[in-house]
Amino acid sequence: MVETVTLDLPFRDRWLVQNSPARRVPSHGVDILGERYAIDFVGVDERHRTAAVRDWRTLLATEPPERFVAFGRPILAPAGGVVVQVHDGEHDHAARRSQPALVPYALGAAGRLREGVHAVAGNHVTIALPGARAYVSLVHLRRGSLRVRVGEQVRTGQPLAECGNSGNSTQPHVHVQVADSLDLTVAQGVPVAFRDFREWLRGRGEPLDRATGLPGERSVVEPLPVAEA
Repeated sequence: MVETVTLDLPFRDRWLVQNSPARRVPSHGVDILGERYAIDFVGVDERHRTAAVRDWRTLLATEPPERFVAFGRPILAPAGGVVVQVHDGEHDHAARRSQPALVPYALGAAGRLREGVHAVAGNHVTIALPGARAYVSLVHLRRGSLRVRVGEQVRTGQPLAECGNSGNSTQPHVHVQVADSLDLTVAQGVPVAFRDFREWLRGRGEPLDRATGLPGERSVVEPLPVAEA
């Protein structure tokens, strides 16, 4: 059995959980590109909204990524390690919440997969974790925001980039996955868990503080405050 890799949440503030492996495996419905246990986080505000604005574009068209809470938020290293892959230069495209905009985009998914990893992942960073043949990737980052380079040693919590809407993404979010190979055409996903987070379960008013675990689908999470020395 593959050992679970435990990470810190790669952000501050509150984020909505989508495609959680706590709901199903493979979490994204397909077992390709090492994403068997991948998880998505969508930034939300204090009212747990992904965007404060809703208008005719929300119902009928695309929306600028800048109107979403997640866009531009700092993305942090979820573990220490060595940066082994960095890709930048992919555009942050328009976001889609409306069915008229989502349908043609979904139909183009196969074409993006044929284009290669860059078209699916967009801008991304991969870190080799110490002591294990495991690699954590943070995906769909904002163009031009990457702050690390290949070969750099990073520490847990170090800023890596900003959340964007590049690659196969319908609205700004960060996709986190751990795999056993850098070659995503053959990589197998590795189970993940997170430490020290507060979780608002869907349908419950009061949050739970968790020392370690896997957030549930549609829950909202934030890192626990760091205790002062």
